[in-house]
Amino acid sequence: MLETLKNAFRVKEIRKKLFFTFLMMLVIRLGSQLPVPGVNRDYFADWFANQSNDAFNFFSAFTGGSFENFSVFALSITPYITSSIIMQLLTIAIPALEEMHRDGEEGRKKIISITRYVTVALSLIESTAMTIGFGRSGMIPDMNVFKGITVVVTLTAGSALLMWIGERITENGVGNGISIVLMINILSSIPSDFTTLFGLFVQGKTIAQGALAALVILAVVLVTVILVIVLNDATRKIPVQYAKKMQGRKMVGGQSSFIPLKVNTAGVIPVIFASSLMSIPQIIISFTGKNPTGAAATVIGVLSQNNWFNPNRPIYSIGLVLYIAMIIFFAYFYTSITFNPIEVADNMKKQGGFIPGIRPGKPTTDYLNKVLGNIVFIGAVGLTIVVLVPIFFNGWFGARVSFGGTSIIIIVGVILETLQQIESQMLVRNYRGFLSE
Repeated sequence: MLETLKNAFRVKEIRKKLFFTFLMMLVIRLGSQLPVPGVNRDYFADWFANQSNDAFNFFSAFTGGSFENFSVFALSITPYITSSIIMQLLTIAIPALEEMHRDGEEGRKKIISITRYVTVALSLIESTAMTIGFGRSGMIPDMNVFKGITVVVTLTAGSALLMWIGERITENGVGNGISIVLMINILSSIPSDFTTLFGLFVQGKTIAQGALAALVILAVVLVTVILVIVLNDATRKIPVQYAKKMQGRKMVGGQSSFIPLKVNTAGVIPVIFASSLMSIPQIIISFTGKNPTGAAATVIGVLSQNNWFNPNRPIYSIGLVLYIAMIIFFAYFYTSITFNPIEVADNMKKQGGFIPGIRPGKPTTDYLNKVLGNIVFIGAVGLTIVVLVPIFFNGWFGARVSFGGTSIIIIVGVILETLQQIESQMLVRNYRGFLSE
C-alpha cells in the first residue's frame, strides 16, 4: 500500500488528483464544525448525551459527529445513500427506469440526475422534521418561521453540497467520492473512540493489566480488519468457454474466461438495512421525549445493540437473533436485485459462451442460482461475524464506541477500492507512455 502511494506521488497527474481529494476532505471536516445559524448547540449536545439507547450512535458515526454537533453537514451523505438505494429498488419495480438503466451511459446519467432530485427531497423532509421536532423543545431559541426556514435551508444545502463534493472527487480526484465522504466521517470519530477504550480498560490499571487490555483491543481490531479484507477479496470464479465460429474468412472465438462472483456480493448494504430498521422504533421514542415502560421498554431494550451479549440482561439478546436473520435476508434480497442469473445466462448464450459441463439456457440459470445461493450464505455469515465482534465487546465489557464492524467494512473497502483505482490509473499511464514512444 505504501509503495503504491509512493509511486503515485511521482506521477504529476495522479498527484494532483490526490491533492484535490485531500483538499475536499479538509472542506468536509471544516463544514462538520460550522454551526447552523440560530441553533443552541449546547442544548442538542446535552440531549444527545442523555440518550440511553444506541439509536443515534449508528447515525453519529456516519456523520462524523456533525449530527451530534448539529453543524451544516448534520445530515451528512445519508440522504444520498438512501436515495441511491431507493432508485436501485425502483429500477427493478418500474419498467421505465429499468429501460433507462439498460440504455447505457445516457440512461445512467438520467438515473443519476433523478437520484440528485430525490436526495434534495429527502434532505428537505429530514431537515424539516428535525427542525420542527427539536426546535419546539428548545434547540432553536425564540423559534419563529424565519429561523425555522433558515435551519431547514442550511441543513438541506449542506447535504446537497456534500453530494456535490462527492461527485467532484469521483470526477477530479481518486476513488468513489461518496464512499470517501462516508469514510472520512467515520475515521474522524475513531480517535475519540480509542480514547474512550483507553480510559475504560487501560488507564488506572496496573502495567500488566493495561498492557494486556491494549493487546486484546489491538488484536480484536486487527483480526476484524483481516476478516474484512478476506471477505472483500473472496471471489468464486465460474469458468466460461466460448465456442469457435466463422466470421468472414476467419475462425474466431474459442477463448476461456470466467464470471467473478464476489462472496460478499451485497457489501455492507444488509447491515445498513438491518441496523436502520431496528433503530427506527428507538428514534421515534427518543423524539417523543418519553421514557418507555412495560412491554415498550422491553421491546426497545431488545432492539438496542448495547444490550446484546450483556450478561446482566440475557433476555435482550433475543434482538441479536432478529438482527442476524435480517442481515441474511437482506444479503439474499439485495443480491437478487443486483445480479440476474437469467440475464447473464441469456447473454452468454447469445455470445456463444457456456459453462463447461452445463448446457446453455435454463440449466445455466439453475446452476448460477445454486452457486449464488451458496456463496451469498457464506458471505452473509462472514459479514455477520465481522459485525458482531465489536458488538460483543460493547455488550460484554460495556465498551461504548461509535465505530464497529460496519464502519470497519466501509473503511477497509474504500481504502482497497481507492488503491486499486490508483494502480489502474498508473497502469493506463504506463501503457500510454509505451505507445507514445
